[in-house]
Amino acid sequence: MTAGRRSGRDGSGPAGPPPARGAGPSGPPPGHDGARPAAFRRGGRWRDQALALGWLVLTWLLLWGDVTWGNLLGGLVVGAAVLIFFPLPPVTFGGRLRPRALLVLAVTFAGELVSASVRVAAIAVRPGYRPRGAIIAVPLRVRTDLNLALTAEVISLVPGTLIVEVDRDQGVLYAHVLDVRGPRDLTASRDRILAVERRLVRAIGSPAEVRQLRTEPVDRRKNP
Repeated sequence: MTAGRRSGRDGSGPAGPPPARGAGPSGPPPGHDGARPAAFRRGGRWRDQALALGWLVLTWLLLWGDVTWGNLLGGLVVGAAVLIFFPLPPVTFGGRLRPRALLVLAVTFAGELVSASVRVAAIAVRPGYRPRGAIIAVPLRVRTDLNLALTAEVISLVPGTLIVEVDRDQGVLYAHVLDVRGPRDLTASRDRILAVERRLVRAIGSPAEVRQLRTEPVDRRKNP
């Protein structure tokens, strides 16, 4: 009996009965019923919907240019209708909110909004002046749907620039810029769009996305 037990343990003889199902490292831990991952997925989905609604309401208020209870209620109704009747693919948020970077993003955006408004107003009242426009392609470094959408929204809210197309597969924004006088203006517009992306990612991006900002943007239309 003793020899039989030893041979069963060291594998040199007949093995003992197989372990019970669910026991050992390969089985699920006690009390695991798969409910928590499903609950986490539902919680993440509701969180993403809430973030999307918040951005839609903010965009609605910026478009109206006035923060009132009526505009806030209207933004909530319109945002909810957009999410219900025009559902988009789920955009997960795996980033991290950084208050200091968010403050830098908000202050810089406000400054660009004022300066761009003054510049466009000056162009509009200049007699006999016809500004030239151009469409530029700007490949982003972070190709997530959330980064593409937020960067496009921030750029389009600043007077003088407008996103006309988004290449989701290649991660490229096509922007129309106003008052282009030469190659320097084109380069400055691309740098400004990449700077907006950098501030957004530093404010709400994940650590991996922040590390991607150190790389140079690659035009994937030529190098897929």
